[in-house]
Amino acid sequence: MDSLDLIQTFREVAQRGSFSAAARALDMSPANASKYVAQLEERFGVRLFHRTTRKVSLTDAGELLFERSAALLELIDMTEGELHERATKPSGRLSITAPHGLMHSQLPILIGNFMKDHPAVTVNLHVTNHVVALAEEGVDLALRIGPIEDANLIVRRLVPIEYAVAASPGYWAEHGLPQHPDDLLAHRQLAYALAGEAPRWYFHVDGKTKDIPLQPIFCATDPAPLPSLAAMGLGVVWMPRLALRPHIDSGALEPALQKYSVQGVWVYAAYAQRRHNSAALRALLEYLEVKLRGRDDETTQTLALPGPPAPRSAKRKAAST
Repeated sequence: MDSLDLIQTFREVAQRGSFSAAARALDMSPANASKYVAQLEERFGVRLFHRTTRKVSLTDAGELLFERSAALLELIDMTEGELHERATKPSGRLSITAPHGLMHSQLPILIGNFMKDHPAVTVNLHVTNHVVALAEEGVDLALRIGPIEDANLIVRRLVPIEYAVAASPGYWAEHGLPQHPDDLLAHRQLAYALAGEAPRWYFHVDGKTKDIPLQPIFCATDPAPLPSLAAMGLGVVWMPRLALRPHIDSGALEPALQKYSVQGVWVYAAYAQRRHNSAALRALLEYLEVKLRGRDDETTQTLALPGPPAPRSAKRKAAST
């Protein structure tokens, strides 16, 4: 019997003035009611009731406990109600981590629309390209591009990412259209990579993933400027196709090597536990799946997701859905 149950039994006895009346209210035997109060008295080392054969009354110590415990039980009841609401109705704070590349996509708008639908939910968004330990950092959900190798996480696939090589028509006319990914080694490359990492491009060749090490004429830690530079005719860019789509549709960029597009790159959602997740987390996962897994074509088509992860196999605690 934990302390709260003992205190609740004590308060019931104090309010009703007898162990038998308290026992009936609590649906227990009078012997158990008396035993629980005795356990509380032993734990505190003081007598809480004056006992007679017909009635009990509070001692000075009992009056102190009765007075102080009211606020405690009220707070616990209130907290239980709020916890139940968190489990059944989307509310409270969600902590999310996502890479910088997703900030150039529709993700911020999707989160904003989710919050409009669920105004009781608040969001802390930690934007970083570093892998965050969810449990250690108190993060509810990680959105990542490419495989997630942590076997302790539950992983869901959200939307596939198709990559494309592109350059301006004038550039291709001057330098020649590549026929194989290896041909790109002779071209002027516009690339991006995290600080301290070597830039690479990835392709699907002969059923395998092939990486191309680069010596770019321009390299940034963020992909945002690359399409504009490529449209100026400065060189070749490799990025998610949807990020290049406005430039391709306008004719400013022309894609190449489409049959070699890298396979199996997805945006994933990862979280630490399968059971007892908050209603807010469950609702956000369902919302993102609806918006990003082809059931909302408009949102999927406008999702532009920079980020060059190397596709690789990874074992996970739960199969991707």
